[in-house]
Amino acid sequence: MSSERRPISHPLRFDRYLGIDYSGAATPESRLPGLRVYEARASRTIELQPRDGGRHWSRRALTDWLAGELAGADSLLVGIDHAFSFPLRYFEEHRLEQSWTSWLADFAEHWPTNRAGITVEDVRRGRVGRGTRRSGQAQWRRHTDLLARAKSPFHFDVPGSVAKSTHAGLPLLHELRQLTPRPHFWPFDGWDPPRGSSVLAEAYPSLFSRGYPRRGRTPDQHDAYSIARTLREADERGTLGDAFSPRLTQELRAAAEIEGWILGLPAPD
Repeated sequence: MSSERRPISHPLRFDRYLGIDYSGAATPESRLPGLRVYEARASRTIELQPRDGGRHWSRRALTDWLAGELAGADSLLVGIDHAFSFPLRYFEEHRLEQSWTSWLADFAEHWPTNRAGITVEDVRRGRVGRGTRRSGQAQWRRHTDLLARAKSPFHFDVPGSVAKSTHAGLPLLHELRQLTPRPHFWPFDGWDPPRGSSVLAEAYPSLFSRGYPRRGRTPDQHDAYSIARTLREADERGTLGDAFSPRLTQELRAAAEIEGWILGLPAPD
């Protein structure tokens, strides 16, 4: 790959930028061709392979590896392609406290999709867990979904759905939230992450993947590549601050602090 280096006139906020195109297929330990990880640094963006030499990542291997990377000395900006929270309607219907931290723990308890041998469909169909007590409707969408024209995190069984990857990924996010020191989960831990911290944020590659040539990458590879490269280039341009603090109305900002927001999605006009 040719060099992507650009002259930079300001210090970068992060050392490395990871783009993850997620998959909710099969079990946490299954090797998944749809689960892809790219890393962007100063001069290039490359695909990362599992450390054990396997051809594909599993969700369990990726989570364990990411936990180790987040505990290291480098500051990371990690963009993951699944919803980090649910619409306010979900909180209201299930009479839940509007706290992202307590909700994430509640969801992981009801949807134990991070446990070995368990699929999203096992929980969804009531064979294990208590997912039927914490389900939602396909028409429920977050404010950020509406603005990005993204599907609901409850819209299963359709092309382009993020429902399965979201329901598989959230309990593993809960695991990462237990790390010490804890990484910054944006925007739930605050809109402006402290300098030097590692940050995990929701990404939506459809916003920017068309801006890069495919060059033989599969759609999953290209989505992960586009996330990583976009994050790095935003830092190089000095626009990450605007991405972290979109100019939302007070009402919309309050909702996004529970529902989440897609990093880089501009505020509505």
